[in-house]
Amino acid sequence: MELAYIPSPSTGVIHLGPLPLRGYAFCIIIGVFVAVWYGNKRWVARGGKAGTVADIAVWAVPFGLVGGRLYHVITDYQLYFSEGENWVDAFKIWEGGLGIWGGIALGAVGAWIGCRRRGIPLPAWADALAPAVAFAQAIGRWGNWFNQELYGKKTDLPWALKITEGTNREAGLYHPTFLYESLWCIGVALLVIRADRRFKLGHGRAFALYVASYCVGRAWIEYMRVDEAHHVLGLRLNVWTSIVVFVLAVTYIVISARVRPGREEVVEPERSAKTAPVAADDAPGDDAPADVAADGVAGDADPADGDEKAEPDVDADAASADEESAKKG
Repeated sequence: MELAYIPSPSTGVIHLGPLPLRGYAFCIIIGVFVAVWYGNKRWVARGGKAGTVADIAVWAVPFGLVGGRLYHVITDYQLYFSEGENWVDAFKIWEGGLGIWGGIALGAVGAWIGCRRRGIPLPAWADALAPAVAFAQAIGRWGNWFNQELYGKKTDLPWALKITEGTNREAGLYHPTFLYESLWCIGVALLVIRADRRFKLGHGRAFALYVASYCVGRAWIEYMRVDEAHHVLGLRLNVWTSIVVFVLAVTYIVISARVRPGREEVVEPERSAKTAPVAADDAPGDDAPADVAADGVAGDADPADGDEKAEPDVDADAASADEESAKKG
């Protein structure tokens, strides 16, 4: 008897006249906005300029979307290029299918281009964005709920996800792996924030911590999924990818901590270049005109200076009085 379960939406599309609003795309868009907003706050807190994160995101987001789609199409090519399938569907990104590994990899290329144009170190920018990206993933995973996809094995748990009959899916109650991953990503974001505050992670180590932590969760969540996937030595391809990427991320953290300890003092050189002249102008300079300096000494003397000049006169009078007394004596 089904006492409790998570219902699935009856449709993943809402039509406003001729304009279709797709739940999957809506979740991705909200995730991007949250990542840019929170990433900007972290960037400014580290000494960067407001708006820089958005400027670089203009490069990173499109590259990331293309990379995520390419990874999905390549690793699940049979869905688009096998007999009876329509290869045009590979371009229908709104129907779902973004691989996080490809999104991160090609998104990093776009971010590198944006950072290079602004003269900003990519690792510092990535550190600021690390928890923001995890929050974006947590939101984006709900797009799978709208599409009724990427669920786990059958279960009778009270938080089971109810899937309706449809193309390539069987009605029933399944593990809501999209929800598991969404909650895991929130935990990863909080972990990175906490570790960054305590250890002052720099030079890309905060981002590497995000990657390693995400891989741990993705491995066991991926193991629960029942959708079609390629297997290598009995494990799903994405499980192997998680293991390899986890090892690389941890290796980077260890080596980076030894080679470049601490955190970058300047994350946006352009900001420092603009503020330096202002500080120099405000400081008492040696280049002030001589007459102004002379006027300041002659006319703006502190009252305390007058007292100091009067003291020698008092001492001289006292000395004269002592001499007269000595003569009389």
